[in-house]
Amino acid sequence: MPPCSGGPIAAAFAVKRRCEEGWWLGKCMAAWGREVLHVFDRGFAGEPWLEECRQAGIRFVMRWPKDYHLRDGQYRERSAWKIAQGKRSWGKRALWESHRQQWSQGGVVALPVTHPHVGGQFWLVVSRPGKGRLPWYLLTNEPIETEDDAWSIVFAYARRWRIEMAWRFTKSELGFESPRLWAWEPRIKLLMIASLAFAFLLSLLEVSSQGLRQDLLDQWCHRTGKRHLLAQMPLYRLREALSFLWLVIPPSIPPFQNSG
Repeated sequence: MPPCSGGPIAAAFAVKRRCEEGWWLGKCMAAWGREVLHVFDRGFAGEPWLEECRQAGIRFVMRWPKDYHLRDGQYRERSAWKIAQGKRSWGKRALWESHRQQWSQGGVVALPVTHPHVGGQFWLVVSRPGKGRLPWYLLTNEPIETEDDAWSIVFAYARRWRIEMAWRFTKSELGFESPRLWAWEPRIKLLMIASLAFAFLLSLLEVSSQGLRQDLLDQWCHRTGKRHLLAQMPLYRLREALSFLWLVIPPSIPPFQNSG
């Protein structure tokens, strides 16, 4: 992470990205151990991060680029797509694609593999979404014995999209991506305030807040039409509804009283 233009304070916080990622990986392992399954996208694929995962002893699923090399069951080093080439799917399932609003038929196959330079046994899980669409190559250290085991890896990776949507919301709606502050400490304070706002919006998604949430959407961010009824974007609409509500009826803030 390059230092911000905030002088010596920002320079003191400057660290290399990979070192910071490794530190957080160790912190997650210390907090949860092997109770969680870590999901990594293609930006983490490769020998360095795979070795980090092995040393940390975590359970993981990693999107593996099709041209990156692995060793198959006969210890031959080949590209991932060549290892899976010609292997029949273990089974097929009807999968619901929320962004396309349609069902599709997908297949899955899993193959035992190793890495040329990282010790340990891995599995290459290949998700085949159908004709004309690119497959997913997922590398994991989870044992794969049945078709259900393979599908569980595919579904675990698919859930990463919810994380991507959360980042998209915080960057576009809460300004995480481009805070207009140069000094490091004011940036931290601003991001903490935005995090509290995000937590408040998430609390409105709880089942106990269903009535309040529906009233906000109906009265202050009403939408009609099939597209808006089917689209799943409650956080965007909730933020807009609260903005309109507070523009018309500003929230009353009690005056600050100094007890000292």
